[in-house]
Amino acid sequence: MAGGVSVVPASGYYPVSLPRVLPTTTTFRRKRKLSISATKEISARNTTSSLSKKAGDKNEEMERRSFKDYLEHSKHLLTSSDGGPPRWFSPLECSSTPENSPLLLSLPGLDGVGLGLSLQYQRLGQIFNIWCLHIPIDDRTPFPELVKLVERTVRLENQRTPNRPIYLVGESFGGCLALAVAACNHDIDLVLILANPATSFGESQFQLPTPPLDLMPDNLLSGVPYLLSLLTDSPSKLVMATLEKRLPLQQTIGEMSQGAISLSSYLSVMSDVLSDKTLLWKLKLLSSASAFANSRLHAVKAQTLILSSGKDRLLPSREEAERLKKILPICEIRCFDDSGHALFLESALDLVTIIMGCSFYRRQRYHDYVSDYLPPSPSKFKKLYESTSFIEKFTSPVMLSTLENGKIVRGLAGIPSKGPVILIGYHMMVGLELLPLENRFWIDHGIHVRAIAHPFMFKKLQENMLDLSVFDYIRVMGAVPVSPINLYRLLSLNSHVLLYPGGIREAFHRKGEEYKLFWPEQSEFIRMAARFGAKIIPFGVVGEDDVSQLLLDYDDQIKIPFLQSFYEEFNESFRKLRTDSPGEIANQVLHLPILVPKVPGRFYFLFGKPIETEGKQELRSKEKSGEVYLEVKSEVENCLAYLKEKREKDPYRSILARQVYQTIHGPDAEVPTFSL
Repeated sequence: MAGGVSVVPASGYYPVSLPRVLPTTTTFRRKRKLSISATKEISARNTTSSLSKKAGDKNEEMERRSFKDYLEHSKHLLTSSDGGPPRWFSPLECSSTPENSPLLLSLPGLDGVGLGLSLQYQRLGQIFNIWCLHIPIDDRTPFPELVKLVERTVRLENQRTPNRPIYLVGESFGGCLALAVAACNHDIDLVLILANPATSFGESQFQLPTPPLDLMPDNLLSGVPYLLSLLTDSPSKLVMATLEKRLPLQQTIGEMSQGAISLSSYLSVMSDVLSDKTLLWKLKLLSSASAFANSRLHAVKAQTLILSSGKDRLLPSREEAERLKKILPICEIRCFDDSGHALFLESALDLVTIIMGCSFYRRQRYHDYVSDYLPPSPSKFKKLYESTSFIEKFTSPVMLSTLENGKIVRGLAGIPSKGPVILIGYHMMVGLELLPLENRFWIDHGIHVRAIAHPFMFKKLQENMLDLSVFDYIRVMGAVPVSPINLYRLLSLNSHVLLYPGGIREAFHRKGEEYKLFWPEQSEFIRMAARFGAKIIPFGVVGEDDVSQLLLDYDDQIKIPFLQSFYEEFNESFRKLRTDSPGEIANQVLHLPILVPKVPGRFYFLFGKPIETEGKQELRSKEKSGEVYLEVKSEVENCLAYLKEKREKDPYRSILARQVYQTIHGPDAEVPTFSL
């Protein structure tokens, strides 16, 4: 492979063999090649993982690497290197990445191994072409030369795909490298994802004092390799990764024992290969990287996501994230309060979900909320559900649907399993119904609902807004900003779409307006549904008055002088929707209603009989579509009236009655409701 990119001799990886990347590097001689049988085995597992949701979940857990795997592969790379310059390699898990996927350059931490994302390969490889930078342990390339090396790769890739972004993902030292490259290449479309960047190394408690690093005695740092390995929280990561599998006790003890052996072997290798002189060089390199990146932060124009750990024992990462956010023009932060310095090695972390939740994934210059979306994996949805299931535990939602013959049944049997489908309903206060609806459709019926949401959930326009991270769940679940083109594209993909004609005026209603519809006069969605033959399902949901009492609404709050000026400034930042509509629907003012919680009652959903639009060309006319629009609105009101009447006869409307029932019949027993 003369003139190509050098390769790393590690089982499970293959060379980046494109000559355009680093034409000056030399070829690395493999000492341990992948066997043909091993390659076939891994490829077969990757193919099997896409068979079904259930099978995919099982295979995903099998394929995803563990922290113990990271230790084994790192040990191999540390001991098998024959020197040579820094080089790129690509994980075998990412060999079948779609052609239009953007390039992700993984920039290593101070160890230089390049396996920091190894626990994330299985998911990242579905949407990225991944190249990892490996810096051999004995390499002495100065930091400015490392910047040039990555810069050459970035520029050559940009020449090949000028309309596609390039992702630079760096942890610690790699964060400095990513920022430095971005500062020198602000004319290229780069996206930075930085985990605890070491730009704060000067403030670290491990910053070595004078005299200069190269003048320090050799024996002064003899215990530091072990100390540095502990700073990655290696023992706790092994324990937590094993406990999360929830294996039988005997198997758990066995896995922990194997993990302890792997950790001991890894630490031994670290002590052998990481000499005092090498460590001194690494620390000197880190100091140089921090100074280089900090001096050029003003030139960084790239879109940046900073992942900050709350228990970083090496760097003041939380404070540094806030500092960088004030300097970088396009920057968001996500905090992980219980994580340590080596964030990417946390077994519970799912980088793809984080990227999707922040709307940071795109295949072109601008983010496309429809085509750039990747649904959560079954195992990730399970974790998302566990984090939000408290709403269902408190409200025990009753899901009712209507069959084609008009019969109302419990469950979602009346919902068409194939799209396109538009769910049209009432928006409870602050959207309390959204999470139970999304969860139950996915769990009970295997349907992924894509919500049409207000733009303020996707873009932060000023500092006094709510932190966008509170909307990560709805974005991970596939919500898109409200627009005709987004509705068109979702229907063209045969999606199940959730649409609220009442918008935020309905979701932020005033006192005494519970279960009142604030719909525009125009039939905005009927003609679009007819174009694709989509089924329209009107639905109602009640229960907000059973879980909270509205204490101060918008009309109450604007009587307070400082709140009035705050909300006026706050709403100036948003693109106004339906400003040409008459009446209250145009009064879509964002504010934070003050609610007082109640002893929880129950949520009730009723999905009406599907309204067919397929083959009805007459619905494209304004007059006929207006008639169906009024029919849909009337059906939603009928659903609300039905539920408000029937819930009075539910003996389990109170949470106390439901708890007694589940105490007798088991915590997972479905609680009965009123008779249908």
